[in-house]
Amino acid sequence: MVDVGKWPIFTLLSPQEIASIRKACVFGTSANEALYVTDNDEVFVFGLNYSNCLGTGDNQSTLVPKKLEALCGKKIKSLSYGSGPHVLLSTEDGVVYAWGHNGYSQLGNGTTNQGIAPIQVCTNLLIKQVVEVACGSHHSMALAADGEVYGWGYNGNGQLGLGNNGNQLTPVRVAALHSVCVNQIVCGYAHTLALTDEGLLYAWGANTYGQLGTGNKNNLLSPAHIMVEKERVVEIAACHSAHTSAAKTQGGHVYMWGQCRGQSVILPHLTHFSCTDDVFACFATPAVSWRLLSVEHEDFLTVAESLKKEFDSPETADLKFRIDGKYIHVHKAVLKIRLGKIEREQVKAEEQNRTNGYFEDVSEKKKNYHVRCEHFRSMFQSYWNEDMKEVIEIDQFSYPVYRAFLQYLYTDTVDLPPEDAIGLLDLATSYCENRLRKLCQHIIKRGITVENAFSLFSAAVRYDAETQQEGTQPGGTGEEEAGFLLLSREPDVGLYLRTLESWPEPPRCTPVMNFFHLLVR
Repeated sequence: MVDVGKWPIFTLLSPQEIASIRKACVFGTSANEALYVTDNDEVFVFGLNYSNCLGTGDNQSTLVPKKLEALCGKKIKSLSYGSGPHVLLSTEDGVVYAWGHNGYSQLGNGTTNQGIAPIQVCTNLLIKQVVEVACGSHHSMALAADGEVYGWGYNGNGQLGLGNNGNQLTPVRVAALHSVCVNQIVCGYAHTLALTDEGLLYAWGANTYGQLGTGNKNNLLSPAHIMVEKERVVEIAACHSAHTSAAKTQGGHVYMWGQCRGQSVILPHLTHFSCTDDVFACFATPAVSWRLLSVEHEDFLTVAESLKKEFDSPETADLKFRIDGKYIHVHKAVLKIRLGKIEREQVKAEEQNRTNGYFEDVSEKKKNYHVRCEHFRSMFQSYWNEDMKEVIEIDQFSYPVYRAFLQYLYTDTVDLPPEDAIGLLDLATSYCENRLRKLCQHIIKRGITVENAFSLFSAAVRYDAETQQEGTQPGGTGEEEAGFLLLSREPDVGLYLRTLESWPEPPRCTPVMNFFHLLVR
């Protein structure tokens, strides 16, 4: 699957528009025009519209995609474009359409009149089912389902393969290829390549930079067999804007020749690339795509994507947590894997870098860390009652907090407002989930403003009160960390809280209340 976002012109589209794209092509003298097909088989174009190459019926450029009604529902199979630019495409029904620049009759309509909208190419192709089209700078080629090749347009360098250099107003069959069945056809700026069903490669046309791969720089008016001593060729590539050729063999080797970064390579050169697209991604100027790109979405999900999808899924879950009367569906195997990991490296790092008093003695923490992780890992062993349960009640934490915690175990991400992140920070501290604790700290720190500082402070106090009511021993709690973050985020927040000096002394001496009281004083 290709990511069209790599092409700058597609940054003009919204995420929703990009998500709908199934096929796309970037073209134009500066890669400033684009055509794409959506999942509903609608065709859109946008960009500069030089020489009416967008086919919208006018010469107006557009930053907003315009629909080409004439092509919607046609099921585009192949698309190519020239330097004019002119555009050719064929549909799954084998029909060829053309529009754009026509100074050399490259539209194949028998005239040199510019095409402002897509029109069908009929002469000599009307009874043919065309499976592929290719455009050079100012010439056009078409491949029929029966293996026949047709060419038209500019032929000053013999790029049509007709044995002469006369221009053609309408499609003409390349007779020199009558004895072979061609499977693929591509065009460079002024040369053409053809690949047969037997893996044989033919080339003809301009050869100033060695783009024919014949070992010399002589133009050819008719097709010549090249790469004779190489293994079977399975794909060929060329681009109208370059004098470069590329081929991929059955063994996965990619060769390139012609104009390569200013050098003339007259014989196919073995590269380290894995596909022919890489040749033009690295050597083409401008960075246009040499063929219609497929962005079909994959039918399968990765393991990580599947795991995310199955969170809170009643269909596959084998355990439910009930919090505040609501259920969260999970899988015991996932919880055992995630909660049973003892991250000794993190404990060691904290032992070396501990500079504050927010945690108990490190030696004690190491002991507790091991015990707590073993507690959760062992929860679903056969000798624990929880292993036999289908529903586990949780009353220490709120539903949003515990759901966010369980979802984190499936996705490695946290999506909570700062107010709830304080509660999740307390949970992470209690469960010794160091990475989760850091994520919560980041959320709280990033979300603190003068407007919400008071509500965050109140949330921290509320969670501290709940902890005290449950009989938990205070010290090194997530609320205390949240309080520190509240006052360290930015000077304005600290100043705001320090204006609360008229607050009465806390009625009970809890660490969080004393901590805040000292800071605001």
